[in-house]
Amino acid sequence: MIKPEIENEIHRRLQAAEVEHQVTILYACESGSRAWGFESSDSDYDVRFIYAHRPEWYLTFDVERQRDVIEYPIVDEIDCNGWDMRKALYLFTRTNPIFRQIRPKSPKYIGNPICYFN
Repeated sequence: MIKPEIENEIHRRLQAAEVEHQVTILYACESGSRAWGFESSDSDYDVRFIYAHRPEWYLTFDVERQRDVIEYPIVDEIDCNGWDMRKALYLFTRTNPIFRQIRPKSPKYIGNPICYFN
């Protein structure tokens, strides 16, 4: 069970990421040991999210060169990283190990009805 104050802080950071990077987070969940129920007293919170940019971001000629990840350093045991939806779909089709950690029963922080993982 995630403590309410930790969950509130995670939501705050996700909202700040949306504003800072001008994106919409489609899905955010816990991955790693907490998602699998194997956390210990010193486990951090591994927050992973999928986001979308505004449509015009995808319509540029150099979209392949633009940064498609959002990464933050671990602060107060919260590790928060996300992928643009194009990169996430690419990694998913390649059975990237990080997506094996995102399970339908993982604790969710944000869930958009259009996202497969809901």
